[in-house]
Amino acid sequence: MALGSLQPHVTIIGAGAMGCLFAARLAEQGSLVTLVDVDEVRLAAIARDGIMLTDDGGARPVRVAVATAAKATPPVDLLLLFTKGVHSAAAIRSVAHLAGAAPVALTLQNGIGNAELLAASFGADRVLIGTAHVPADLSGAASVTTHGFGFVELGGFAPGGRDHAPAAADLLQRAGFGARVADDVNAAVWEKVAFNAALNAMAMICEVPNAGMDNEPGRRIAFRVVDEAVAVAAARDIRLDGARIRSTIDAALREHAHHEASMLQDRRHGRTTEIETINGAIGREGARWGVPTPVCDTLSDLVRIIESRGPG
Repeated sequence: MALGSLQPHVTIIGAGAMGCLFAARLAEQGSLVTLVDVDEVRLAAIARDGIMLTDDGGARPVRVAVATAAKATPPVDLLLLFTKGVHSAAAIRSVAHLAGAAPVALTLQNGIGNAELLAASFGADRVLIGTAHVPADLSGAASVTTHGFGFVELGGFAPGGRDHAPAAADLLQRAGFGARVADDVNAAVWEKVAFNAALNAMAMICEVPNAGMDNEPGRRIAFRVVDEAVAVAAARDIRLDGARIRSTIDAALREHAHHEASMLQDRRHGRTTEIETINGAIGREGARWGVPTPVCDTLSDLVRIIESRGPG
């Protein structure tokens, strides 16, 4: 069965908020979904009760198959990676045995570097990258809440991957996501990285919601991070709209004052942050291309110092 069929086989790695949301929506659409995670207690709860999905249409349980990575088997038409970036390498290694099924592999994760890891195992021409602007909150083992439509932009990681992008976008569109093939998917990914780098680390370091950065020093730091990300991307021949990113940051600070950034939430729950695939990745790419990134580097080091103290 192929990705463009009415009932494709979809394997989703990572049973967090996004993994559960996409698993439930795709299963309701008719896909044959298998949700893979390392947490066997969570998997057992999902196998018993399903995923409780709450959206604008109400609340209902959605049944999906579950498996640990070692027990995940073909056929697989689409592999969706939803782990945090810090766990990507281990997660991809754990399902490398599925490469023989020649699935299309899609990462909608935050940060930079996940696609390269997928390409090493599944082949660059079968890897798609993208961004998901979809709200999802997880409570309990598998109760996920979302509101609104949201949107997904995706495209091929390598030229050969472009042929797979329309079918993947169509599948996600049918599952209730506003999905489209991006004109420049690398720019879309980097703009989201720049946005996250501007706010996430600062929120974690200062232990404040968005409202705590809605001031002159907060914006000054955030916008300097954006400038650094734009410069690094330009060195890689990726053109970003810095003004649009700054406008998005302004809107987030103003309209989502009580929102707590994911790195701050990770710290409060004793989880490792994604600093290495966001600010850290910008810094490494800057060093590689000869572009100074002093603010990103400083934020990265401050987060590393905090994390070195152990769980928060």
